[in-house]
Amino acid sequence: MSIYELKPRFQALLRPLVRRLHAMGVTANQVTVAACVISVALGLWLFFAAPSAAAFALIPLWMFMRMALNAIDGMLAREHGQQSALGAFLNELTDVLSDAALYLPFALVAPFSPFWVGAVIVLAGLSEFTGALGPTVGASRRYDGPLGKSDRAFVFGALGLYVALGGPLPAWSAGLMPLLALLVAWTIVNRIRRALAEAGAASRSRGDPNPS
Repeated sequence: MSIYELKPRFQALLRPLVRRLHAMGVTANQVTVAACVISVALGLWLFFAAPSAAAFALIPLWMFMRMALNAIDGMLAREHGQQSALGAFLNELTDVLSDAALYLPFALVAPFSPFWVGAVIVLAGLSEFTGALGPTVGASRRYDGPLGKSDRAFVFGALGLYVALGGPLPAWSAGLMPLLALLVAWTIVNRIRRALAEAGAASRSRGDPNPS
C-alpha cells in the first residue's frame, strides 16, 4: 500500500482548478518547472541560510502544495492535450532534483547523519529512475512502494513539522535515516521485480517464444 494509490481521489478534487488553469493558458510544463524552482530555492535556503527551526514548517506546507502541483501538471498534460516528449523528461528530472533539495536541510538536524541523509537522497533518485525504466522492458512506469515519492513526502513533511514545533529529536531517531534508506532500497527492488513480472506476463500473452 502506498499513498500514491490515493492519487485518483486527490485528482478529482483538483479537476475544477485544472480546467480553470487550462482556460487561462497555463501549461503543464510551466507548472512542472515552477514547482521545481520553488522546491530547490526552499531546500537550498534552509540548508545554506540555516534559519530558525520554525522555518522547517515550510517543508510540510510546500510538500502538500507540490503534491497538488504535480497532480495538476499531469492532469493538464493528459486531459488537455499537453503531453510532450519534453514534458516526460521534465516530469522525471525535476522530481528527483526537487526531492534532493528538500531532503538536504535534514543533514543539519541532530541526530541525523549527513551520510545517511545523502544515502536517502541518492536512493530516492535511483528509485525514480528504476520506475521510469519500466517502459524500456515492456512494463508500465512503476510507482510501487513501500516508500515512493508521495510516501517520502509524507515522512519528510512530518519530520519538518516536528522540527518546526521545537521538539528535539530523541537519540534513537538517528536510526530513522538508515531505516528510510532501507525502505527506499526495498522500493527499488519491488519496482524491478514487478516491472519484470509485468513485462513477462505481457510477453507470454503475446505468445513470444522467449519471454524475459
